[in-house]
Amino acid sequence: MNTYIDFSEFGERRPVRGGVRARSQRGAAFARTWWGRAFLEAVEHVADAGRLSRGRSYARTGQVVNYRLEPGVVSAEVQGSQPRPFISVFTMRQLRDDRLDELVTLVRTTPGMLGEIAAGTLPQALGPLLLPTTVRELDFSCSCPDSGWPCKHVAAVCYVIAERLDERPNDLLTLRGVELDDLIGSVQRETAATDSTDLYGDDLALPKLPKPDFHPAPDDLDAVLLRQALRMTAEDEQQVAAGLRGLRALYRSLDS
Repeated sequence: MNTYIDFSEFGERRPVRGGVRARSQRGAAFARTWWGRAFLEAVEHVADAGRLSRGRSYARTGQVVNYRLEPGVVSAEVQGSQPRPFISVFTMRQLRDDRLDELVTLVRTTPGMLGEIAAGTLPQALGPLLLPTTVRELDFSCSCPDSGWPCKHVAAVCYVIAERLDERPNDLLTLRGVELDDLIGSVQRETAATDSTDLYGDDLALPKLPKPDFHPAPDDLDAVLLRQALRMTAEDEQQVAAGLRGLRALYRSLDS
């Protein structure tokens, strides 16, 4: 059973100069890209709606003084009603073992995906592996007196991170404990190990040879000049016509 907390007893939040102010300044909508919205949906699925609403307000007024994103964790200073900012921490379970192997395999077997990731684009196909789907994959903590999960201070951090994912979706890899260089190396090693099983290409399916767009060369020549050239060795027009038929038959045989 949740314990009622009278937030008015803590006083008004103190203004912050130079804090991280969210781009979104009104309404419930936050984040503008698929990854930013998907991240927020995962958080909102497990969090208290009232505290999320206050967290949005804190994010919009720049109460997040600063934050640091590292593998599996975001730690931040968030100014509330007290003289000193609270220490707010958002953690996400890092990928390990089977989930990490699944990620590497998906990237390796999907044409072009590794190049997209290396270029800073995170394909939506990675969503089921990177986005948290259970309460056990997320945790929130704060030095404030509110025991909510999360409190408004950590909620503000989540909204700030969602907008960061709009610009840098690959940071979700970092939150999952996956470094880009390590992912690229793992994919390349697994690809090399797979390719080495058929060193001479005995099992390689070769593509079909291209079929050229063929037509007889006489069709590309000036008909008048061609007839003039044939007349130089022919006795009459019948031999000229026979020569033209012979040339066309010769080129048709090349295409058979």
